[in-house]
Amino acid sequence: MSRPPQRPLRIGLTGGIGSGKSTVAATLRQLGATLIDTDAIARRLTGPDGAAMPALRRIFGDTIASADGALNREAMRSLAFSDPAARQRLEGALHPLIGDEAACEAAIANTAVVVFDVPLLAESRHWRERVDRVLVVDCSEATQIDRVMQRPGWSLDTARRVIASQAGRAARRSIADAVIFNDGLALDALEAEVRALWRLWQAATSPPVEQ
Repeated sequence: MSRPPQRPLRIGLTGGIGSGKSTVAATLRQLGATLIDTDAIARRLTGPDGAAMPALRRIFGDTIASADGALNREAMRSLAFSDPAARQRLEGALHPLIGDEAACEAAIANTAVVVFDVPLLAESRHWRERVDRVLVVDCSEATQIDRVMQRPGWSLDTARRVIASQAGRAARRSIADAVIFNDGLALDALEAEVRALWRLWQAATSPPVEQ
């Protein structure tokens, strides 16, 4: 995919829960990319007095908010995974706001590479059309479950339901320009793979040599 001149190379980073995507994102940021974390944007939008909260209250009622006015994430997660229509309403209210915030952050980036960390990139044609390259962090489902179960407050049933609700590994890999298979990789080996991709991207952003 080509990109307009003078615009940063836009990388879409995605992967299933527990894939190690956050570690890859942190490494890219250390290497000099501007990282736009859509999960972080979502947390701001649904925090106390967040911009998304009035719409979410109208859709789901005041009980969806915690005492401090933020989204009750546990209640919302339970509702969204048990009721597909509720999940669609949540995404319909939240995703446009996330997209707008991400676009604003990208517009002021002053780096040669901008990375959009988007967990649901494979499910969204909108996001695929906004990036120049797609990087997928992949691992087996058994590894996903093992990693998620190490997080506080997660049950095996919840982990499996989250994995089932996301795009499958084959769907993510089918849209990838690059895949990091993060199953059994030590941290230094994972970072080495990210650095190798970074060198390729840096070469892609370099101006052509005049003849």
